[in-house]
Amino acid sequence: MNYRRLGRSGLQVSELSIGSWVTYGNQVDRHAARESLAAARDAGVNFFDNAEVYAGGKSEEIMGHALKELAWPRISYVVSTKFFWGLHEAPNQYHTLNRKYLLNAIDASLHRLQLDYVDLVFCHRPDPNTPIEETVWAMSDMIARGKALYWGTSEWSADEIRAAYEIAERHHLHKPVMEQPQYNLFCRKRVEQQYKRLYEDIGLGLTTWSPLASGLLTGKYRNGVPADSRAQLQGYDWLRTQVMDAGKNNIVGQLGSIADELGCTIGQLAIAWILKNPNVSTVITGASRVEQIHENMKAQDVAAKITPEIKQKIEEVVGEAYQ
Repeated sequence: MNYRRLGRSGLQVSELSIGSWVTYGNQVDRHAARESLAAARDAGVNFFDNAEVYAGGKSEEIMGHALKELAWPRISYVVSTKFFWGLHEAPNQYHTLNRKYLLNAIDASLHRLQLDYVDLVFCHRPDPNTPIEETVWAMSDMIARGKALYWGTSEWSADEIRAAYEIAERHHLHKPVMEQPQYNLFCRKRVEQQYKRLYEDIGLGLTTWSPLASGLLTGKYRNGVPADSRAQLQGYDWLRTQVMDAGKNNIVGQLGSIADELGCTIGQLAIAWILKNPNVSTVITGASRVEQIHENMKAQDVAAKITPEIKQKIEEVVGEAYQ
Protein backbone atom coordinates (compact mmCIF):
# COMPACT_ATOMS: atom_id res chain seq x y z
CA MET A 1 0.00 0.00 0.00
CA ASN A 2 1.16 3.50 -0.81
CA TYR A 3 0.44 6.38 1.55
CA ARG A 4 -0.11 10.03 0.72
CA ARG A 5 -0.21 13.17 2.81
CA LEU A 6 -3.67 14.57 3.38
CA GLY A 7 -3.22 17.79 1.45
CA ARG A 8 -0.62 19.98 3.11
CA SER A 9 -1.09 18.35 6.53
CA GLY A 10 1.37 15.85 7.94
CA LEU A 11 -1.24 13.08 8.21
CA GLN A 12 -0.62 10.07 5.98
CA VAL A 13 -3.56 8.13 4.60
CA SER A 14 -3.59 5.01 2.46
CA GLU A 15 -4.17 5.92 -1.18
CA LEU A 16 -7.06 3.45 -1.19
CA SER A 17 -9.52 3.59 1.69
CA ILE A 18 -12.86 2.10 2.74
CA GLY A 19 -16.20 3.89 3.00
CA SER A 20 -19.42 2.68 4.58
CA TRP A 21 -22.03 4.60 2.60
CA VAL A 22 -25.11 2.43 1.85
CA THR A 23 -23.41 -0.86 2.76
CA TYR A 24 -23.01 -0.77 6.57
CA GLY A 25 -26.46 -1.14 8.05
CA ASN A 26 -28.23 -1.75 4.74
CA GLN A 27 -26.26 -4.50 3.01
CA VAL A 28 -23.63 -5.45 5.59
CA ASP A 29 -24.09 -6.63 9.20
CA ARG A 30 -21.61 -6.46 12.07
CA HIS A 31 -19.81 -9.70 11.23
CA ALA A 32 -19.41 -8.84 7.54
CA ALA A 33 -18.26 -5.32 8.42
CA ARG A 34 -15.61 -6.67 10.78
CA GLU A 35 -14.37 -9.10 8.14
CA SER A 36 -14.25 -6.34 5.52
CA LEU A 37 -12.34 -3.98 7.80
CA ALA A 38 -9.87 -6.72 8.68
CA ALA A 39 -9.31 -7.57 5.01
CA ALA A 40 -8.73 -3.92 4.17
CA ARG A 41 -6.34 -3.52 7.07
CA ASP A 42 -4.39 -6.58 5.91
CA ALA A 43 -4.04 -4.85 2.53
CA GLY A 44 -2.56 -1.77 4.21
CA VAL A 45 -5.66 0.43 4.37
CA ASN A 46 -5.56 2.83 7.31
CA PHE A 47 -8.48 5.19 6.55
CA PHE A 48 -12.13 4.28 7.15
CA ASP A 49 -14.80 6.80 6.17
CA ASN A 50 -18.23 7.18 7.76
CA ALA A 51 -20.96 9.77 8.36
CA GLU A 52 -23.67 10.48 10.90
CA VAL A 53 -26.43 10.09 8.32
CA TYR A 54 -25.33 6.75 6.83
CA ALA A 55 -28.06 4.21 7.58
CA GLY A 56 -29.50 6.67 10.10
CA GLY A 57 -26.55 6.30 12.47
CA LYS A 58 -26.35 2.49 12.22
CA SER A 59 -23.28 2.66 10.00
CA GLU A 60 -21.31 4.38 12.75
CA GLU A 61 -22.58 1.85 15.30
CA ILE A 62 -21.55 -1.11 13.15
CA MET A 63 -18.10 0.34 12.46
CA GLY A 64 -17.67 1.19 16.12
CA HIS A 65 -18.42 -2.38 17.22
CA ALA A 66 -16.09 -3.78 14.56
CA LEU A 67 -13.22 -1.49 15.57
CA LYS A 68 -13.69 -2.39 19.23
CA GLU A 69 -13.58 -6.12 18.47
CA LEU A 70 -10.56 -5.77 16.18
CA ALA A 71 -8.77 -3.79 18.93
CA TRP A 72 -6.16 -2.19 16.69
CA PRO A 73 -3.88 0.44 18.25
CA ARG A 74 -5.73 3.76 17.86
CA ILE A 75 -2.64 5.44 16.40
CA SER A 76 -2.65 2.96 13.51
CA TYR A 77 -5.91 3.95 11.79
CA VAL A 78 -7.84 7.03 10.68
CA VAL A 79 -11.62 7.37 11.04
CA SER A 80 -13.87 10.11 9.70
CA THR A 81 -17.44 11.22 10.10
CA LYS A 82 -19.54 13.94 8.49
CA PHE A 83 -22.30 16.30 9.61
CA PHE A 84 -25.11 18.27 7.98
CA TRP A 85 -28.13 16.11 7.16
CA GLY A 86 -28.98 15.23 10.76
CA LEU A 87 -31.02 12.30 12.07
CA HIS A 88 -34.22 14.09 13.14
CA GLU A 89 -36.38 16.57 11.24
CA ALA A 90 -36.42 19.23 13.92
CA PRO A 91 -34.92 22.71 14.43
CA ASN A 92 -31.14 22.61 15.00
CA GLN A 93 -31.05 18.89 14.21
CA TYR A 94 -31.56 18.76 10.44
CA HIS A 95 -29.88 20.25 7.35
CA THR A 96 -27.73 22.67 9.28
CA LEU A 97 -24.14 23.51 10.19
CA ASN A 98 -24.94 25.79 13.09
CA ARG A 99 -22.88 25.67 16.26
CA LYS A 100 -25.51 23.99 18.42
CA TYR A 101 -26.01 21.11 16.00
CA LEU A 102 -22.32 20.51 15.27
CA LEU A 103 -21.15 20.42 18.88
CA ASN A 104 -23.96 18.04 19.85
CA ALA A 105 -23.58 15.87 16.76
CA ILE A 106 -19.90 15.12 17.36
CA ASP A 107 -20.64 13.79 20.85
CA ALA A 108 -23.37 11.49 19.50
CA SER A 109 -21.13 10.20 16.71
CA LEU A 110 -18.26 9.48 19.09
CA HIS A 111 -20.68 7.50 21.26
CA ARG A 112 -21.85 5.42 18.29
CA LEU A 113 -18.28 4.87 17.07
CA GLN A 114 -17.07 4.10 20.62
CA LEU A 115 -14.11 6.42 20.08
CA ASP A 116 -12.62 9.28 22.08
CA TYR A 117 -12.05 11.27 18.89
CA VAL A 118 -12.32 11.06 15.12
CA ASP A 119 -9.32 11.91 12.99
CA LEU A 120 -11.28 13.71 10.27
CA VAL A 121 -14.61 15.51 10.44
CA PHE A 122 -16.38 16.93 7.41
CA CYS A 123 -19.16 19.45 6.85
CA HIS A 124 -21.18 17.09 4.66
CA ARG A 125 -22.76 19.84 2.53
CA PRO A 126 -22.70 23.64 2.60
CA ASP A 127 -25.40 25.34 4.68
CA PRO A 128 -26.78 28.51 3.08
CA ASN A 129 -28.70 29.39 6.24
CA THR A 130 -25.74 29.51 8.63
CA PRO A 131 -22.93 32.07 8.30
CA ILE A 132 -19.74 30.33 7.24
CA GLU A 133 -17.97 32.14 10.09
CA GLU A 134 -20.19 30.41 12.66
CA THR A 135 -19.45 27.01 11.12
CA VAL A 136 -15.70 27.67 11.00
CA TRP A 137 -15.63 28.65 14.68
CA ALA A 138 -17.60 25.53 15.66
CA MET A 139 -15.37 23.19 13.65
CA SER A 140 -12.23 24.81 15.05
CA ASP A 141 -13.59 24.50 18.59
CA MET A 142 -14.35 20.84 17.93
CA ILE A 143 -10.66 20.31 17.20
CA ALA A 144 -9.53 22.48 20.12
CA ARG A 145 -11.61 20.30 22.44
CA GLY A 146 -9.85 17.16 21.20
CA LYS A 147 -12.90 15.59 19.56
CA ALA A 148 -11.42 15.71 16.05
CA LEU A 149 -7.95 16.26 14.65
CA TYR A 150 -8.62 17.80 11.22
CA TRP A 151 -11.71 19.25 9.59
CA GLY A 152 -12.83 19.76 6.05
CA THR A 153 -15.78 19.93 3.69
CA SER A 154 -17.72 17.70 1.31
CA GLU A 155 -19.25 18.92 -1.96
CA TRP A 156 -18.57 22.57 -1.20
CA SER A 157 -17.86 25.01 -3.99
CA ALA A 158 -14.36 26.41 -4.43
CA ASP A 159 -15.56 29.84 -3.29
CA GLU A 160 -17.11 28.41 -0.12
CA ILE A 161 -13.94 26.51 0.74
CA ARG A 162 -11.77 29.57 0.16
CA ALA A 163 -14.10 31.72 2.29
CA ALA A 164 -13.89 29.22 5.17
CA TYR A 165 -10.10 29.07 4.89
CA GLU A 166 -9.73 32.86 4.91
CA ILE A 167 -12.04 33.24 7.92
CA ALA A 168 -9.98 30.67 9.82
CA GLU A 169 -6.74 32.35 8.84
CA ARG A 170 -8.02 35.79 9.84
CA HIS A 171 -9.09 34.61 13.30
CA HIS A 172 -6.16 32.19 13.83
CA LEU A 173 -8.50 29.19 13.89
CA HIS A 174 -7.99 25.63 12.67
CA LYS A 175 -8.28 25.75 8.89
CA PRO A 176 -10.12 23.29 6.63
CA VAL A 177 -7.60 20.74 5.38
CA MET A 178 -9.53 18.50 3.01
CA GLU A 179 -12.57 18.22 0.74
CA GLN A 180 -14.54 15.07 -0.07
CA PRO A 181 -15.97 15.37 -3.59
CA GLN A 182 -17.39 12.80 -5.93
CA TYR A 183 -14.74 11.98 -8.53
CA ASN A 184 -14.73 9.41 -11.29
CA LEU A 185 -14.51 9.21 -15.07
CA PHE A 186 -18.05 10.57 -15.36
CA CYS A 187 -17.78 13.26 -12.65
CA ARG A 188 -14.68 15.42 -13.04
CA LYS A 189 -15.18 19.15 -13.49
CA ARG A 190 -15.25 20.13 -9.80
CA VAL A 191 -11.99 18.30 -9.01
CA GLU A 192 -10.15 19.10 -12.22
CA GLN A 193 -11.37 22.63 -12.88
CA GLN A 194 -13.18 24.35 -10.02
CA TYR A 195 -10.71 23.35 -7.28
CA LYS A 196 -7.61 23.77 -9.43
CA ARG A 197 -6.31 26.92 -7.69
CA LEU A 198 -6.97 25.54 -4.20
CA TYR A 199 -4.41 22.75 -4.36
CA GLU A 200 -1.51 25.20 -4.56
CA ASP A 201 -3.07 28.19 -2.78
CA ILE A 202 -4.24 26.47 0.42
CA GLY A 203 -2.90 22.92 0.07
CA LEU A 204 -6.31 21.30 -0.21
CA GLY A 205 -6.34 17.50 0.05
CA LEU A 206 -9.01 15.26 -1.48
CA THR A 207 -10.68 12.14 -0.09
CA THR A 208 -12.71 11.30 -3.18
CA TRP A 209 -15.84 9.14 -3.22
CA SER A 210 -17.77 7.06 -5.78
CA PRO A 211 -14.76 6.02 -7.90
CA LEU A 212 -16.96 3.49 -9.73
CA ALA A 213 -19.92 5.86 -10.20
CA SER A 214 -22.08 3.71 -7.90
CA GLY A 215 -21.03 0.58 -9.78
CA LEU A 216 -21.64 1.87 -13.29
CA LEU A 217 -17.90 1.73 -13.99
CA THR A 218 -17.70 -1.96 -13.16
CA GLY A 219 -19.72 -2.87 -16.24
CA LYS A 220 -22.22 -4.93 -14.24
CA TYR A 221 -25.17 -2.78 -15.33
CA ARG A 222 -24.68 -3.20 -19.06
CA ASN A 223 -27.32 -5.94 -19.14
CA GLY A 224 -29.68 -4.71 -16.44
CA VAL A 225 -29.63 -4.35 -12.65
CA PRO A 226 -28.48 -7.45 -10.70
CA ALA A 227 -30.78 -8.58 -7.90
CA ASP A 228 -28.11 -8.05 -5.22
CA SER A 229 -27.20 -4.53 -6.38
CA ARG A 230 -27.62 -1.52 -4.11
CA ALA A 231 -29.64 -0.04 -7.00
CA GLN A 232 -32.37 -2.52 -6.03
CA LEU A 233 -32.64 -1.13 -2.49
CA GLN A 234 -35.86 0.64 -1.55
CA GLY A 235 -35.55 4.39 -2.05
CA TYR A 236 -32.74 4.14 -4.59
CA ASP A 237 -34.80 4.66 -7.74
CA TRP A 238 -32.53 7.59 -8.63
CA LEU A 239 -29.56 5.23 -8.61
CA ARG A 240 -31.27 2.73 -10.91
CA THR A 241 -31.88 5.52 -13.40
CA GLN A 242 -28.26 6.64 -13.18
CA VAL A 243 -26.63 3.25 -13.66
CA MET A 244 -28.92 2.30 -16.54
CA ASP A 245 -27.76 5.26 -18.68
CA ALA A 246 -27.35 3.69 -22.13
CA GLY A 247 -24.73 6.14 -23.38
CA LYS A 248 -22.48 5.71 -20.36
CA ASN A 249 -22.85 1.94 -20.41
CA ASN A 250 -21.71 2.01 -24.02
CA ILE A 251 -18.60 3.94 -22.93
CA VAL A 252 -18.01 1.41 -20.16
CA GLY A 253 -18.07 -1.33 -22.78
CA GLN A 254 -15.39 0.48 -24.77
CA LEU A 255 -13.28 0.90 -21.63
CA GLY A 256 -13.41 -2.86 -21.35
CA SER A 257 -11.04 -3.25 -24.28
CA ILE A 258 -8.48 -1.00 -22.54
CA ALA A 259 -8.87 -2.99 -19.34
CA ASP A 260 -8.30 -6.20 -21.30
CA GLU A 261 -5.11 -4.68 -22.71
CA LEU A 262 -3.84 -4.03 -19.18
CA GLY A 263 -5.04 -7.37 -17.83
CA CYS A 264 -7.48 -5.90 -15.32
CA THR A 265 -11.18 -5.32 -14.75
CA ILE A 266 -12.98 -2.14 -15.81
CA GLY A 267 -13.45 -1.26 -12.15
CA GLN A 268 -9.76 -1.59 -11.40
CA LEU A 269 -8.99 0.60 -14.41
CA ALA A 270 -11.42 3.27 -13.19
CA ILE A 271 -9.90 3.35 -9.70
CA ALA A 272 -6.35 3.31 -11.06
CA TRP A 273 -7.17 6.28 -13.29
CA ILE A 274 -8.06 8.32 -10.19
CA LEU A 275 -4.83 7.30 -8.47
CA LYS A 276 -2.92 9.01 -11.29
CA ASN A 277 -4.25 12.39 -10.08
CA PRO A 278 -1.60 13.77 -7.66
CA ASN A 279 -4.16 16.01 -5.95
CA VAL A 280 -6.09 13.00 -4.66
CA SER A 281 -4.97 12.00 -1.17
CA THR A 282 -7.11 8.85 -1.01
CA VAL A 283 -9.75 7.10 -3.09
CA ILE A 284 -12.64 5.90 -0.94
CA THR A 285 -13.84 2.52 -2.16
CA GLY A 286 -16.90 0.57 -1.05
CA ALA A 287 -17.43 -3.15 -0.67
CA SER A 288 -20.13 -5.45 0.67
CA ARG A 289 -17.91 -8.53 0.42
CA VAL A 290 -14.27 -9.28 1.25
CA GLU A 291 -13.72 -10.40 -2.35
CA GLN A 292 -14.58 -6.92 -3.58
CA ILE A 293 -11.94 -5.42 -1.30
CA HIS A 294 -9.29 -7.76 -2.69
CA GLU A 295 -10.32 -6.84 -6.23
CA ASN A 296 -10.29 -3.08 -5.58
CA MET A 297 -6.86 -3.19 -3.94
CA LYS A 298 -5.35 -4.51 -7.18
CA ALA A 299 -5.97 -1.09 -8.74
CA GLN A 300 -2.64 0.03 -7.26
CA ASP A 301 -0.78 -2.32 -9.59
CA VAL A 302 -2.88 -1.19 -12.54
CA ALA A 303 -2.05 2.47 -11.88
CA ALA A 304 1.59 1.76 -12.71
CA LYS A 305 0.47 0.55 -16.14
CA ILE A 306 -1.44 3.72 -17.03
CA THR A 307 1.10 5.44 -19.26
CA PRO A 308 0.39 8.78 -20.97
CA GLU A 309 -0.61 6.77 -24.03
CA ILE A 310 -3.11 4.66 -22.08
CA LYS A 311 -4.48 7.76 -20.38
CA GLN A 312 -5.03 9.36 -23.79
CA LYS A 313 -6.94 6.28 -24.95
CA ILE A 314 -9.19 6.57 -21.91
CA GLU A 315 -9.80 10.27 -22.62
CA GLU A 316 -10.74 9.50 -26.22
CA VAL A 317 -13.27 6.89 -25.12
CA VAL A 318 -14.87 9.02 -22.38
CA GLY A 319 -14.89 12.18 -24.51
CA GLU A 320 -17.15 14.85 -23.02
CA ALA A 321 -19.48 12.39 -21.25
CA TYR A 322 -18.86 13.82 -17.79
CA GLN A 323 -20.00 16.57 -15.48
